[in-house]
This record gives sequence, structure tokens and C-alpha cells, in this order.
Amino acid sequence: MSRSTQPHAPSHAIMVATAALLCLLFAAPALADPDRWTREGWRTDFTQTTVDLGEVQDGGPRRDGIPPIDNPSFTPVAEVEHLAPLDPVMSFTHNGETRAYPLRVMTFHEIVNDTVGGAPVAVTYCPLCNAAIVFDRTLGGEELSFGTTGKLRNSDLIMYDRASDSWWQQFSGEAIAGAFAGTELTMLPSKLISWERFAADHPEALVLDDPTQFRRPYGMNPYRGYDTLSRPFLYNGPFPDGIAPLQRVVMVRDGANVFAISTDRLADEGSFEHEGVTVTFTPGQASALDSEVIREGRDVGNITVTRGGEPIVHDVTFAFVVHAFEPELEIIQ
Repeated sequence: MSRSTQPHAPSHAIMVATAALLCLLFAAPALADPDRWTREGWRTDFTQTTVDLGEVQDGGPRRDGIPPIDNPSFTPVAEVEHLAPLDPVMSFTHNGETRAYPLRVMTFHEIVNDTVGGAPVAVTYCPLCNAAIVFDRTLGGEELSFGTTGKLRNSDLIMYDRASDSWWQQFSGEAIAGAFAGTELTMLPSKLISWERFAADHPEALVLDDPTQFRRPYGMNPYRGYDTLSRPFLYNGPFPDGIAPLQRVVMVRDGANVFAISTDRLADEGSFEHEGVTVTFTPGQASALDSEVIREGRDVGNITVTRGGEPIVHDVTFAFVVHAFEPELEIIQ
């Protein structure tokens, strides 16, 4: 989650020092505090939960302190001039309609409540997990809209729906507290891709505009050097064995066929096959969590995941995130 809205990102030295301090501060288990959360204005039914609420941490901002985008505006690909070739964007297609959501914007808003191809969707991005996931926001015939709680669990964004104030884990799509506790949102296939590749593949698509109603340094990275740290901050859980906590990992969610593979392995081999699923790697996409300016981030490559040529749900996240939410899942290296 975006912890900063300042126009300039901290130096790498400050970032490292801050990360170390936060690791110390959050080394002890958090304490669930539903009474305090209720005083903050939450209508959430905290008697209905699926996780230990002691794992929930305050990320800094209050409810919607990281403001979701509810009325997004878009520009045709051919008219976009502010994106650089390697700028990372979320690509999403539904019912023949394709849109791009640049991480230069998503980093500062994390949720876009949109309608694509006639379907209400929540386009989400959690910077601390590099988790870019699209959800169907229709549930039981009800159209939900989502905001940010300002809370984290396993360093991952906790969303809330405005109908019930239930809290939802972004990485899993599960409601972890409130009236919807135990309910899961449907994930829809999307991917992270460089702007130049997206524009070449989808010349007729639309691209999310930089919002004009907020003062944010779009294109800057509030987490300079984050994905090359030795350990994440705002996380006090266990780390996986044999792999750096912030190593990028592709987690494939193909029904019962769930697996994870290191992008280093993919970069070496170019592609990987697993039970009918093909995962491919091609160079040429900037990390959104490296340099002070996102478009100048180091090359972390493009990932495509398909079955029979059709895209399937996957996520390019970090090893510590996979281990936190799927501790029994072995990361293929």
C-alpha cells in the first residue's frame, strides 16, 4: 500500500534504514482491536472472521487515505503520450473490451472500481506484494464497490466493500471479517505488461488517465529500492527456504492446479510447462518498485500464462507472499 504521498521518494539509504526499523517495530505479534476499529467508524461485524485478527496491522493511512478511483477516465492508446516503452501496466480484457491500468497510477490508488465489457470489476494493485489482481465485483446479484482500509495482513492490502464494511484480503479475494466473511470474489485473468507491448497488441484499447482530482506524484515510486531489500517491511511472518523473500514469483491459480515458479527460472529457460499450463518470460518491463522514477526501473520482464492459448488467472508477486498465504506450496526454482 502506498505509505507516502510526498512528491519525492526517499533515498535508498533512508529506505533501508526505515525498513530495518519497521521490521523491529513489527517483530512482536499485533493485537486484534475491534473496539478501536469500531471507534474509527467501521461498521464491520468483527464477530464473524476467518483469520486471527491479531495478524492485521495498521499500514498508516486511514480508510480510503489511499483513495480508490470510482469514476475512471480513459484515453485511446493512439493518443497516449506520457507513458514510456517499459512502463508497467495492468492489462485486462473482458467481453472483447481491453483496458490498461498503468502502475504509475495504481501505486497511488490501489483500487479502480470499473465496468469492462459490461461487467463490474475491481482492478487492484498492492505495491508491497506487487500483487496485480482483477475481481468480478458482482456477488449474489449485488454489485459491490471497494475501498482501502489502511490495514495490512501479511503486508497485503485489506480492502472493504461499501455495502457491509466487510474486510477483504486482496491476495486471496476472501472476506476475512464482517457479514461476507468466508466469501470469495471471482478472480479474472489479467497480466502485467510493458506499455510498448500492450500498445502493439491492443492498438484500439483504452488507457486509464492520471486522475486530476488528486494531488499525487504519478510516475514516481514511493518505495525506491523496495524489491531489492533483503526482507520486506510491515511483515512479521516466516520466510520461505532457499529463495530471497523479495524474489519475484509467478503464482498460477488454474482451478485445482495451483503452482508457483521463480521468474529467475523463467528468465533462464524462457518458458515452462505444467499440466497443460504454459508460462512464458520475455524481457522488457520496468520494475515499479526499483528506481525513484517507475519507468527507469530495472528490467523484470513480461510474464504470460495460458492454457490452450487462452489467458488464465495468475499473479506475479514475491516469494514471501506466496509462502505467507500458501505455506505448503513449494516454489519451483
